[in-house]
Amino acid sequence: MASNGHLEPDQLPAPVAVEPGDEILKVSAKSRPSAVAGAIAGVVREFGRAEVQAIGAGATNQAIKATAIARDYLRESGIDAVCLPAFIDVTIDNEDRTAIRILIEPR
Repeated sequence: MASNGHLEPDQLPAPVAVEPGDEILKVSAKSRPSAVAGAIAGVVREFGRAEVQAIGAGATNQAIKATAIARDYLRESGIDAVCLPAFIDVTIDNEDRTAIRILIEPR
């Protein structure tokens, strides 16, 4: 872990391929939590785990709500899911930003 408390890239779990070239479910402040939750649940069922990334308070709020809803969807399928949040540093348009990355996987 870096001195700022963020995980280094080599400490993060391996990304999940959702679709070719797509590694992470990216959530914005305008994302519908129920839609993101359905995507999370589908990815967990198919690949065994999902990763969600959010930048900013609004996006993080939607990501957390989606994660909670996804746990309910997965519980209906007999899957008890847990989430592991972490701060990560990302570069977008040559600008360094701090994001929240949430790993969702069966307990």
